[in-house]
Amino acid sequence: MFIKKIALTAVAGAAFMASSAIADTKHVVIGTGGQTGVYYAVGGAICRLVNKGSSDHEINCTHKTGGSVANINGMRAGDLDMGVAQSDWQYHGYNGTAPETFPEGEYKELRAVFSAHPEPFTVVARADSGIKTFEDLKGKKVNVGNPGSGARATMEVVMEKMGWTMGDFALAGELKSSEQAAALCDGKVDAIVFTVGHPSGTIKEATTSCESKLINVDNDIIQKLAADHAYYEMTTIPGGMYTGSDDDTVTFGVGATFISSTAVDDEVVYQMVKAVFDNFKRFKKMHPAFELLKEEDMIKKNLSAPLHDGAIRYYKERGWM
Repeated sequence: MFIKKIALTAVAGAAFMASSAIADTKHVVIGTGGQTGVYYAVGGAICRLVNKGSSDHEINCTHKTGGSVANINGMRAGDLDMGVAQSDWQYHGYNGTAPETFPEGEYKELRAVFSAHPEPFTVVARADSGIKTFEDLKGKKVNVGNPGSGARATMEVVMEKMGWTMGDFALAGELKSSEQAAALCDGKVDAIVFTVGHPSGTIKEATTSCESKLINVDNDIIQKLAADHAYYEMTTIPGGMYTGSDDDTVTFGVGATFISSTAVDDEVVYQMVKAVFDNFKRFKKMHPAFELLKEEDMIKKNLSAPLHDGAIRYYKERGWM
C-alpha cells in the first residue's frame, strides 16, 4: 500500500512537471507566404534555428502561409506574433498610408526586427503570348496575385500609376503563388506578376515547364515611382538565372522584412534574433536568396517601422548599435 502511494505520487509529480513545462513554453506563430516563395523559406529557417535551442529558451516556433498584408493584419488581430512583409507594406501598415489596404489606419504598435532578401517586381510571360514589354500586359490574361499578398497590393500600386484597371486585362487572375506557374504553362494566363526573392521556385517552374521569359519593368513611370519612395529601388535580376532570360532583367523592387509588434515580449524577440544571428552562416545556407545577406544591412536597410526593443537589445550586445 505504501509503495503504491509512492508510485502514484511520483507519476502525479511527473505529470505536473510535464504540464508545467508545456505551460511555460512560449508558442510563437510566424506569418509567411506561399510554399514556393521565399517568405515560406524565411519563416521555416527562423523556426528551425529557434526550435533547435528551445530547451534553453522555452520558445516553440511554427509558421503558416499568408502574405505581407495578411501577416500585418494577422498580427494586428492577435492571430500572429511575427511575420514577413514587403518593406512598402511595412511602411504603409505603420503609417496608415494605404487606407484601401489597411482601413483600420495606422498601426503604431508594428515593429521591425530585421530585413532579409531583396524582392524584385517580376513579370514572366509565355514566349508565344506576344508580350515583349511591360505595357504589353494590357489586353492579356494576367495573374495579378491573390488578395492579401504584398505582391497583389504592389501590383495595384503599379496599376494605379500606369492608369490601369482590372478591366484593362482580358483576365485578371487571383491565383496564389503556388498555382501561377502551372496556369501560365497551361495557357490559362499569358503572364504572371510576382514580387519575390530570387532564385524563386515559382519562377524556375514557370521558365522550365514551358517557353517563357522575364519582362523588363522599366519606364518613366516606374523610375519615378522608385525615386519618389525610399522603400522602392530600381534593381536587376541577373541574366542566366532562369531559362529563356539570358540578359539582365531591369525592374524595381522592395525588400523582405521580418516584423513583430509591441504585444510580443522583448525576451521572445531577443531570443528569435539571437537564434538567427548566432547561427548566421547556417542561416545563409538555408536558401540561395540568403547567400549575399550582410548583418550590417539587415539591421537598418528597408526598415520603415521602429525596431523592436528585443531586437535592439541583441544588436547593442553585438556592438552593432
